[in-house]
Amino acid sequence: MLYLFNLSLSTGSFPDKLKLAKVIPIFKKGDTYLPSNYRPISLVSIFSKLLEKIMYKRLYSYLQGNNILYRYQFGFRKNHNTALALIDVVDSIYQYLDHTETVIGLYLDLQKAFDTVNHKILLQKLIIRCTRYSFGLAQ
Repeated sequence: MLYLFNLSLSTGSFPDKLKLAKVIPIFKKGDTYLPSNYRPISLVSIFSKLLEKIMYKRLYSYLQGNNILYRYQFGFRKNHNTALALIDVVDSIYQYLDHTETVIGLYLDLQKAFDTVNHKILLQKLIIRCTRYSFGLAQ
């Protein structure tokens, strides 16, 4: 299995056999007859989860080591949670109010926001950003 993991990491490909999953629909809310009211949960093999964990650790270490992650990226980061994001926003509001500036808050709840993203454009931006960091062009 170690050979397979190392081969996968060195070639950048994930074995097709490890992509197989049992998908279970979990009901969210609303009409039980609408498929859009269900969230798919994929159950994958333990080997898939192990390879995913190895890749995550390597990728996260690379992003941290090269200072690529955005300073205000609070989700999915160790020691960066939503409470810290809220504290940061409140602190900014107080700073503006201390300088007698007007503060306006606009809060949006975008359901299925990621589904509205043009994935082709997103991938192009990621490729450009990663290329800049690879060649030391990032500012």
